[in-house]
Amino acid sequence: MLNPKRLLIATIFGVISGFVCLAFASSSGPQPWFMAVSIILSRTLIGFAIGISVLKMGWWLHGIIMGIVFSLPMAFATFAMGFYVFIMTIIMGIIYGFFIELFTSIVFKAKAA
Repeated sequence: MLNPKRLLIATIFGVISGFVCLAFASSSGPQPWFMAVSIILSRTLIGFAIGISVLKMGWWLHGIIMGIVFSLPMAFATFAMGFYVFIMTIIMGIIYGFFIELFTSIVFKAKAA
């Protein structure tokens, strides 16, 4: 059963992660608007997916898996920029997924139903 508190918290932390990710991506210069939107939506999607997921596993593994799965589309879109950008997109997705799940499950105690 869907936990609305969990969905809201995870999605909010996904949005926050999106803006943090955009700040890191913009450290070498401003990003085009479509890339900025893509970054924010990609990380928000990780949070939303964590919020609606009912998979039964450890919170940390759940965050990592969701981070990998929902970072792949953006990673493949950045593949033309180089293999390093591809790998870093996935690694950062893992980190953001872990932290979104950490704040959702542990800090705010919004467990999956």
